This record gives sequence, C-alpha cells and structure tokens, in this order.
Amino acid sequence: MSATGAAPARGPWSGRRLHLIGVAGAGMSGYARAAFQLGASVTGSDRSDSAFARALVGDGVLEPVIGHAPENIPAGDDVEVVYSSAIPEDNVERAAAQARGLRVIARAGLLAELSALRRTIAVAGAHGKTTTASMIVVALRGAGLDPGYLIGGTLRDTGRGSDWGSGEWLVVEADESDRSLLELSVEIAVLGNVELDHHDHFGSLYELEQVYREFLSHAPQAVIWNRPELLALRGSAAVLSYDVAEPELLPGGSRFDFDGVTVELAVPGAHNARNAAAALSVARLAGADPAAAAVALGGFSGAGRRFERLGASRSGAQIYDDYAHHPTEIAATLAAARTLAPRRLMAVFQPHLYSRTRALAREFGEALASADLVAVLDIYPAREQAGDFPGVSGLLVAEATVDAVPGKQTYWLPDRGDAVKVLSGLLEEGDLMVVMGAGDVDAVGRALVGHDDG
Repeated sequence: MSATGAAPARGPWSGRRLHLIGVAGAGMSGYARAAFQLGASVTGSDRSDSAFARALVGDGVLEPVIGHAPENIPAGDDVEVVYSSAIPEDNVERAAAQARGLRVIARAGLLAELSALRRTIAVAGAHGKTTTASMIVVALRGAGLDPGYLIGGTLRDTGRGSDWGSGEWLVVEADESDRSLLELSVEIAVLGNVELDHHDHFGSLYELEQVYREFLSHAPQAVIWNRPELLALRGSAAVLSYDVAEPELLPGGSRFDFDGVTVELAVPGAHNARNAAAALSVARLAGADPAAAAVALGGFSGAGRRFERLGASRSGAQIYDDYAHHPTEIAATLAAARTLAPRRLMAVFQPHLYSRTRALAREFGEALASADLVAVLDIYPAREQAGDFPGVSGLLVAEATVDAVPGKQTYWLPDRGDAVKVLSGLLEEGDLMVVMGAGDVDAVGRALVGHDDG
C-alpha cells in the first residue's frame, strides 16, 4: 500500500505533516483520524494490517504501508514522526527520523496536544476504561453534545474508535502504564479502580497510587467510584462519587435507579452498571440532560472486544470475545456471562505479557476456575521476550487453575491450530465460550464460529 493519505480538510492543523509508526493499532489509528480531521496531512506504517487500518483506508485518511522501512517517511524536513509505545527505539523509521533531524514525538505527546484543544474528559483505572469512555460518548451524543473521542476499541454505535466531533468535549482514555496520563490537559478526571497491573513499569501499588494522585490533582473536577481508598487519592478537592450498590441483574443486562432516573442496560454484569453510573455522573457535569443520557445508554451495545458476540458454532454454542487480561477483569466477565444462563460456561484465556503472568498466575487461576471448563493458550508476548523470563509460560496459569479447584476440567493448548481443533470438539449446543486476552486470542474465537469437528 502507498503511505500517501488523501488531501485533508482545512483546519487548525492545516500545513502539518504527520507520519505515524504503528498506525494500525487501536490508539494510533484514532490519533491519525483526529489529526486528519484537524487538517493535517497524515501517513503511516505498521508491521501488519488490521481492521483499524482498513477503516482508515475506507475513510480516506491514509493507506498504511505494511512493514517498516526508512523510505516510508515522506521527504521534507517538516515531517513530524509519531511512534506508538509498541515501537522500540531501534525501529528503522524512528532511527531514520532522528538521523534526518525530524521532530519525533511519542504517541502520548500527540494525545497531549489533542487534549489541549478541547475540554477533555479522561477515563483512568486498571479496568473498564474503554467501556466507560464509550458509555460517556454514547451518553453525551444522546444528549446532543456530539463529543470528540479517542478510545482503545471500536464503539459499536458508530463503528469507529475515534472521531473529532463538533462539540466542545473530547473523551479519551488515560493510560497509566507509561505515566502518559500525566501529560493530558484534563477538565473532568474519571477514576474507576486502581490495581497493580503493569508490573514491568511499577514496583509497588504505592508507586502507582502516587501517579493517580498526581493525575487527579491536575483536574478541576473528578468522578470517582465511591471507595475510601480511591477517594483518598483526590485529597480534599471536590469530587463527585458514584456507585450502584445492588443493580438488578437481567439476562444480558441490568436495571437500576441513578439520581432519580431508571437505567436499563443491554450489556451484562454489575461492573457495567457501575461503568454506566460513572458515565451518567460525567454527563451531568458536562451539562447533558440526565434523562436523555440514560435513554441513550439503554441502547449501548458495547465496545469492540468487550464481551463482543462473535457468533455461534455449528453445534449452537455461543462464542464471545473479551479483552480481559487481568484477574479482576476475568472474574467480572465470567460473572456477566453467567447471567445469560448457559448450559456450560467455557473460558479460553491467552495470558498477556510474561511479567504479568509471572506475577499473577495464581490469581489468574482462581478467576478462571469459576468457569465450568477452562483452556489456557500460551503467552502473547507483546513487547517482552521469552528469554528474559525463563520458566514462564501459560502452563503456570493452567496449573494454577487446577490448584484453585482440583479436578477442574482444564486444557493447556500452546499450539494455536491444536487449540481450535480441541475446542471445536468440546463445543455443544447451549454452551457459552468466552475467549479472553489482550493479544490476538480473538482469532481463535473467530475460527470457532461455524467450525466444529465431526
């Protein structure tokens, strides 16, 4: 593919030329679209294609080059090169940009620039950022505010993970993993939870809490889950707390009252009721009509890879995909799946990162053991190398699952092809299978749709 994008519309960034390395990712593709909508000329590259990249092509933003090479960067000394957190320092395009004396920006720097252009709502926390941010967008859109948004997944209501919008607000996710949330210009900070997740970046929970404390201190307004340890991070500054103590859990959804408004959700789980309460609290601060926001959330169908139904196997088993990659997320996802009353609940988990697997193997096993049948794939390494973590594999999680519930039907399936074959043979009508992980485990789920042995 050519790296040359279509001519952008006139806007405040007209005349800027941006080249994004890693543009096929969920976050970077969103930044590319926003920059284009602001008038910049945008090009980009990535090591492989993706649905996000194809959406950029379809929208006329750019055609990503697949593969990295110095010549991917357009000629000229005014090109600004933006790289994602997955792009190492020795990447050939980063090196070429440095050698040419071009401005080189981390993706967090570009997001900081974008957040400075709008009144920004930033959603932080270990879990639920994408869903909560998506709900905020839906609530504000339902109230006619048309916010811009940059989220780490696809908003099913629009089919996109980003749009600049025409309103005064911008909704973003605040990433704690590299402390980039501290670079954002934030008017409303949202904090849903705090757990040590990125063991490769933080040595302790205390260290992580100090980052959140600083993040909250910079925001004039804050929306925080009503938990003492979370509210304490805000100090004495004003805060709007939220909670949903006992939502009525329904098959595939929930019902609860919030600030005098009845809310009925079509996404399952108590955790999603809390996410909705956060979104409604933000909507109130942003000036949205509460009733209109609640009605809009009633039609919320979820975000991509967040308990997303992929389809059915030939035998009639329902296959779902979820981004859960932490024990707390796995437990919440499986509890939500139980509300659909399946004959058997089957969990397929792909651990993400060697460091996280080593630190949390026991907790992963305990969370997975709530399913009736468990299968564990090998680790999705992302930015890490197996050689740096001897003895660490998905087998640790499989063993921990059996330790948690002796006799639990558990499969260790390190080979992708074997996994599809074995899982296909296990599926029966009435089963519900959730494939979970932050890597490419969704490919296993898609292979299982319409595919059974026998």
